[in-house]
Amino acid sequence: MQLRQSNIERLADGGTYDTLIIGGGINGAVCAAALAGRGVKVGLVEQGDFAGMTSMWSSNLIWGGIKYMESRDFKLVRELCISRNHLIKHYPSTVQEIRFLTTITKGFRWHPLALWAGTWIYWLFGNGFTRIPRLPSLSTINREEPVINTDPAVGCFEYSDAFLHDNDARFVWNFVRIAMNSGCVAANYVEATGFERQGNLWHVGLRDVMSGREWTVKTKTLVNACGPLADRTNALAHKKTEHSHVLSKGIHLIVDQITPNKRVLAFFDEDGRLFFAIPMGTRTCIGTTDTRTEDPHAAITDDDIQFVLDNINARLSLEKPLDRDDIIATRCGVRPLAVQNTSGGDRDFLQLSRKHEIDSDIDQGFISIFGGKLTDCINVGEEIVDLVKKMGIDIRFPDYRWYGEPVDAVRDEFFHQARLMKLDDYTDPSASEPLSTRLWRRYAAHAIGMLEYIREDPRQAEILIEGTEYIRAEVRQAARREMITKLEDFLRRRSKISLVSRQETIRQSAGLMEACELLFGDEAQMRFDEYFRDHPVTDGIARDPGAGPLPADGVTNDPSDEHETAPEQRREGDFETLNW
Repeated sequence: MQLRQSNIERLADGGTYDTLIIGGGINGAVCAAALAGRGVKVGLVEQGDFAGMTSMWSSNLIWGGIKYMESRDFKLVRELCISRNHLIKHYPSTVQEIRFLTTITKGFRWHPLALWAGTWIYWLFGNGFTRIPRLPSLSTINREEPVINTDPAVGCFEYSDAFLHDNDARFVWNFVRIAMNSGCVAANYVEATGFERQGNLWHVGLRDVMSGREWTVKTKTLVNACGPLADRTNALAHKKTEHSHVLSKGIHLIVDQITPNKRVLAFFDEDGRLFFAIPMGTRTCIGTTDTRTEDPHAAITDDDIQFVLDNINARLSLEKPLDRDDIIATRCGVRPLAVQNTSGGDRDFLQLSRKHEIDSDIDQGFISIFGGKLTDCINVGEEIVDLVKKMGIDIRFPDYRWYGEPVDAVRDEFFHQARLMKLDDYTDPSASEPLSTRLWRRYAAHAIGMLEYIREDPRQAEILIEGTEYIRAEVRQAARREMITKLEDFLRRRSKISLVSRQETIRQSAGLMEACELLFGDEAQMRFDEYFRDHPVTDGIARDPGAGPLPADGVTNDPSDEHETAPEQRREGDFETLNW
């Protein structure tokens, strides 16, 4: 944790920042990377861990907004398709094209041929960047995906979007790391406690959640990138904005792989609800629900779980229907949906898009980001740079490209060194891909340093936590460079271990305590005990307590709250509901 402590000392040294960003989800992370890369003096703080709320609960899909075809929001579809293409181009190891196979059952409001025609328009909106759509016969589907129950089906269609090969939180963290490489001072588990405008500067109260230490930072401009907590942050700063949020809860269930094919299976139920079975290595991620909530730390309920199980079992032909015993892990989070304050509080949130909105007070140097999704994250970063420039901040390197994987020469050097040392010979037999491919995708240029670890000590290439694809060198790297503060930060966000392994399997792993010792030193046992205390297993399913401290207004995630005991299920049938 030396990196975190060093950054906290730098935040508290009394200097003045050009921009301070509050919130370390995808919006805050890309803002930090964009601004720091362009030469702005940036600070970034997050009250929990980076990507600790909405950004770690997505479906891992990078999509062009095909559902907005039905509402004729063609401009948005076009923008999202181009953004998707941009990510595929600049993150070829991480953001990869994947096929969506959608099954249509009798009585659906659109004929399969009409939907198939829509996928061609969608493909054209994306400049034909992906593979062309397909209209397979049911007999073809029976041959290719026998797991699908085609008895009630009248047709299928297939098209392309993209997905994150690793988890969403890892994608976010890499932007934070890029920002720090460019000079940003970032720290997790640091909350903002108050805001005051004095002359041309904001004075922001900060508190280290881990130690209780408090101090004040001065900054010329402020960016509120707090996601579901953005409205509360604006209230704390006494800022009135044009937009605000409504919150929608969605869940996923992680089960063993239901099909060996690397494609997303999509289905509509009788009410038109779309849900997915998404590949996740040797697992499958199934979801979702769409429930309005007032709680940014909303919890999963038995009704949520049963809803997903009932719907997926009705659409698959499994030897044994999925039940609670098959659930390896769960995902439960909220989507912050941007609404105009003048639109009224009774607007149907199910019709809202995940399009981001940005409100700004140029004179006072205050920016608020509402909504947003992984797909258009680069656009958010660029827009914030433009706004900060209008606020009088010098953008010293306006043409610097702050996103994307390293240039080909760096990649080629890594793989050349890997071949020279026969790195892939160290790949564990249970692994889903060669070790060199995995290390490059996760760490890019930083993976070159990991080769030195392995050359010095071949044990560094051994899988440390059984049943996962994380080697000892990765844990060592995380301890030094990734600001791991709690065990959950590593198991859930820098890696996806707790998503693909049962809690008891993790606990009994012989290598887990060694990992804790590498990550936390003398605090290893304390962090081990803390994690399993905060993540108890009930009926075989680990409960996630949410990330970061609760806001001061006392909102809880008590499942007995009214808005959780009677979830409102989705009754509309737009495409791609859960692609946050």
